[in-house]
Amino acid sequence: MDTNIERLPQWLRRPAGSSAKTAELKRVLRSSSLNTVCEEARCPNIEECFSSGTATFMILGDICTRGCKFCSVHTGTPKMSPLNFELEASSVVEATKKLGLKYVVITSVARDDLADGGASGFVATVGAIKRELPEVEVEVLVPDFRGNQDSITSVINSGIKVFNHNLETVPRLYRKVRPGSGYKRSLDLLKFAKDANPKVLTKTGIMLGLGEEKEEVYDLMKDSIQAGIDIFTAGQYMRPSLSHLAVERYVKPVEFDHYRDYAKKLGFKSVFAGPLVRSSYHAGEEIERIVSSI
Repeated sequence: MDTNIERLPQWLRRPAGSSAKTAELKRVLRSSSLNTVCEEARCPNIEECFSSGTATFMILGDICTRGCKFCSVHTGTPKMSPLNFELEASSVVEATKKLGLKYVVITSVARDDLADGGASGFVATVGAIKRELPEVEVEVLVPDFRGNQDSITSVINSGIKVFNHNLETVPRLYRKVRPGSGYKRSLDLLKFAKDANPKVLTKTGIMLGLGEEKEEVYDLMKDSIQAGIDIFTAGQYMRPSLSHLAVERYVKPVEFDHYRDYAKKLGFKSVFAGPLVRSSYHAGEEIERIVSSI
């Protein structure tokens, strides 16, 4: 039996967070009938983030229409009953109030069954937050909307601070890692978003350890800079279960340092790279740093 999932190097092991704070945050989320990508995607930082009272809300349900081989979010056909965007947005606002959040990250499953890919849900949620809590900054982590430019335009102009869409991996590995998605489509989405509203920060992230070569990562970074991306993140791929893609290699911290230095030289406004880095990890702190340095 493949036991690779259990043999984590020391630098990938996390200390436990405060169970009391984690339990309280989960109670608030359950009472609001909300999902978090922290739980659904089995993020390795869940205890740390939950203990500090932060979370990334996942809207549009918990069933994804894609079948990415790295992700533990449930895949299938979403329920046919219509989504109530306003009710879902209200739930996010109430949870944000109860948790005292100042920076909120909104993400979603892929919803290819919806005409706009779920963009209306993002717009409704961001709008509700900004109306009720204008001091709260919002970051979105969006699916590719099948490249629908109207969807991208509506989200980029909804009042957000950061528009995030992850490239996830290098072009050569897309068919294996992200079937149903396309590297060029994702890159074009990010470029279109930046051109549509240059004032909004754009962001992307990748996973390492899936079989990529160093030069391929360099090329992806160069593509990202040319697309106008402001913020770049890189973290270690960690296999959610034995039914997911195996880890090809555990990338050492010193290699992440090397990628961080290379990315900074290319000109990204911010680079966050390390074994346990995830797309939304310490997101609010990073944005405060960027804004204060401009």
